[in-house]
Amino acid sequence: MSEEPRVRTAEGVVQGRRRRGHAVFRGIPYAQPPVGALRFAAPAPPHRWDGTRQATEFGPPVPLSLPVDVGPPQGTGWLTLDVGTPDPGAAGLPVLVWLPVGGYVSAASSDPMYDPAALAEAGLVVVTVNCRVGAEGFAFLDDAPPNRGFLDQIAALEWVQRNIAAFGGDPGRVTVAGQSAGAGSVAALLTMKPARGLFRRAMAHSVPGLHSTPALARQVTAALADRLGAAAPTAAALRDVDPWRLAAELTSFNAALHAHRESWGRLAETGTALCPVVDGEVLPETPWSALTGGRADGIELLAGHTRDEFRLFSVMSGRQGGFTEQDARTALELLAPRPHGAQAYRAGLPQAGPEELVETVYSDALFRMPSQQLAEANAAAGGTSYLFELCWAAPALGGALGACHSLDVPLAFGTLDSPIGAQLLGDEPAPEAVALSRALKEAWVRFVTTGDAGWAAYRPDRRLTRVLDAEPATLPYPEEVSRRIWAGHSPAPFDLSQGGETVPRQ
Repeated sequence: MSEEPRVRTAEGVVQGRRRRGHAVFRGIPYAQPPVGALRFAAPAPPHRWDGTRQATEFGPPVPLSLPVDVGPPQGTGWLTLDVGTPDPGAAGLPVLVWLPVGGYVSAASSDPMYDPAALAEAGLVVVTVNCRVGAEGFAFLDDAPPNRGFLDQIAALEWVQRNIAAFGGDPGRVTVAGQSAGAGSVAALLTMKPARGLFRRAMAHSVPGLHSTPALARQVTAALADRLGAAAPTAAALRDVDPWRLAAELTSFNAALHAHRESWGRLAETGTALCPVVDGEVLPETPWSALTGGRADGIELLAGHTRDEFRLFSVMSGRQGGFTEQDARTALELLAPRPHGAQAYRAGLPQAGPEELVETVYSDALFRMPSQQLAEANAAAGGTSYLFELCWAAPALGGALGACHSLDVPLAFGTLDSPIGAQLLGDEPAPEAVALSRALKEAWVRFVTTGDAGWAAYRPDRRLTRVLDAEPATLPYPEEVSRRIWAGHSPAPFDLSQGGETVPRQ
């Protein structure tokens, strides 16, 4: 492999660099910058270029709706992707396409947690995709296509089909993967007709059950537009608002969602005002109803969640250890499946105090049950599902985080020394963390390569699950109390409340 590897794509030649035994190509455009006349539009095909394009730096970050500092805006060419490959001169290597989407408000392929080095060393071609999020990607506007973030992801997968062979990858062995909102994106792609044929397998960690009806989404966008002083909740009215100002306003808007509990019901409990809209066209229905109803085909799927999903958020908010009986009552009323879910939780967990009840119902409603039910629905649709639960507790903060949301990501990527990895695992990860990382990474590589995760497939009659702990084992699904409570209650789109009562729709 040359010191300055070059690859000819369908759009032009890119030059990357060698790094730790593999080649990396960064900031490759898969669509035109979504600004000006293209703002809030479907992604437009990328321009071709003459000569050689330098692909050694990450593309500019998309506008993020998070209270984090990513520095000053660096440009508007947000729709880029990065490729890490063992050898651009190879052929037929399995491909992992990673969607680094968080909360539907962030997407940063440059995060060191997603460094592809360990996976490339194991023989995978890794593609990491930046796409529109927040208002740019998911605000529901009557004069713009909905779910633009998903349309960006499809455009990136189309780029992979055109070009990945030139990087040594096999376009017939593509696995699309993500965690949290990235996993929600993967689930949505399973149901979207334009995505069919663009990938063979899927991995979804901590799938969120976050979708809105058009009626609710329209009202949420109107409220956001009103905060900005826009004339109307339309693309035409918002097009002149600076993208980073729009993202910052959404950050504040999300932080104040509780004020809308009476009219927006369950959505107000999520902290995510703008989530995918079940619009009937771009996203015809939820993944669960599409799979169980036979309107989407099952595939080879690796899905899973952590045991203590909500702990990360309760600790970060400073509320961990301080939940009251009123907090538990509110959480159960809003999030447990109706009509008898609240009573079922108290009956199924008779010794649980407010803290356990709050964390359990939030973990279940937001991530655990959507993940388990996706695996079950995929199996019912003729696919092969592999399910896991991460139970090993992060040592950070004296173990207060438990097996929290996102702990699985640095373990799977082998990026234990990344900033987030170090925050969760410490500066010197324990031997248990190293061993668990190796096991999860090997499961990823095996699944992407062969479609087999290395343990028994999940079947509705047996529900075998890989429990990832200091000593991993394949056992019956460990959250059986929650599974029974949620049986027959797959995630439904959030809708407007009527007199404080959220009306769920499939």
